[in-house]
Amino acid sequence: MILAMWSGPRNLSTAMMRSFAQRADTQVWDEPFYAAYLAATGLKHPMRDEVIAHGIADPAEVARKCLAAPQQPHRVFYQKHMTHHMLEGMDLSWIDKVTNAFLIRSPERVLASYVKKHEDVKAEDIGLRMQRVLFDRSADRLGKAPPVIDSTAVRENPERALTALCNAAGMAFDPAMLSWKAGPAPEDGIWGSHWYDAIWKSTGFAPPEAGNPQLPEHLRRVADETRDDYEYLRKHSLT
Repeated sequence: MILAMWSGPRNLSTAMMRSFAQRADTQVWDEPFYAAYLAATGLKHPMRDEVIAHGIADPAEVARKCLAAPQQPHRVFYQKHMTHHMLEGMDLSWIDKVTNAFLIRSPERVLASYVKKHEDVKAEDIGLRMQRVLFDRSADRLGKAPPVIDSTAVRENPERALTALCNAAGMAFDPAMLSWKAGPAPEDGIWGSHWYDAIWKSTGFAPPEAGNPQLPEHLRRVADETRDDYEYLRKHSLT
């Protein structure tokens, strides 16, 4: 099985990747298209040069590798994808050949976390519109909604949420997914030293968050731009 998990940034996506990496049957890949995204856009992200040097800048080559069978002894190839990395003009046909799932989080919480690491943010940077596009593409192919999981549900009850996700993806839940060792992991992208301080301190999913954060006016506008897309996806959430 090739399982592509589509998320925006600051969305529990690294914790979810860490969770799947605990399975003995699963190989994981952290943000396969990040280098291609930076090379194509010229954006000045933290550690830009290192990301490109350690990644694959040709999106066609990335797509081919995304369709490769998992390495033995694994039978599942879990890929942590950022939806905003899929730029206009990129060939999306490869996603029709994999199992797609979607991890969502309220735009207010995404934005409050995002600006702690990268102050300049626009609606397209948090990926909800492209997440909806990819969801609709997958739903049209399947004739039904693909799996959608809200990060709030994961934090409220990880075992219940992960069981629902695994069942919807056609695999059994593994209790090993509920915890991991603190610190860096071999599967982390080179950018982990900038972005992953919280996950490196963790040994499992964080507890639920209380309420929505208060955002300044410019971030509230971004949240308002993306709210319809979030609510559209949330109505299909497994939990």
